[in-house]
Amino acid sequence: MILGLTGGIATGKSTVTAMLRERGIPVIDADQIAREVVEPGMPAYESIVRYFGADVLLPDGQINRAKLGEIVFSDEAERQKLNAIVHPEVRRVMREEAEAAEAAGAKIVFMDIPLLFESKLQHMVDKVVVVYATAQMQLSRMMERDEFEEEQAQKRLRAQWPIDQKREQADFVIDNTGSREETEKQVEHLLERLQAEVAP
Repeated sequence: MILGLTGGIATGKSTVTAMLRERGIPVIDADQIAREVVEPGMPAYESIVRYFGADVLLPDGQINRAKLGEIVFSDEAERQKLNAIVHPEVRRVMREEAEAAEAAGAKIVFMDIPLLFESKLQHMVDKVVVVYATAQMQLSRMMERDEFEEEQAQKRLRAQWPIDQKREQADFVIDNTGSREETEKQVEHLLERLQAEVAP
């Protein structure tokens, strides 16, 4: 069974993926793959440089994520363009990794896809798990991390579906508004349910 794990920025998805991995459950990370497919020499890298120009590169030839982020989070058309370059490559690698995990005997595989709904990737998974925190919590967590000013944080939140909308579309919800222990209990409970479903 392939599960799509999603949520919103700062809802605590990485906490949940760490808990799954600790329990030996394979988690395929779309963000990690998205970083790998834009390394110099990869086809997606060449396309980004062709389209966005050498201005988005760091002196060492790597993509300047902050610069590219500024462009695509301020302009919907540019964001769509970047997604059209990167997403097909990411999907291809994710499929390969899921097949490899299955071949190695995994009965349950999670695909960690932050923009699962926004990118209409529900067809890649059997069920969807949403890691939930309130929109207010998302904003304050983003600002606590000191990565973003409020305006930047709001801009990134607006680029995603509202978390309540994702929650409504989920097959399972892990509510990450409480303590770490409470989240851990929910993860345990979810795995028990899933293991019962895939048991022969």
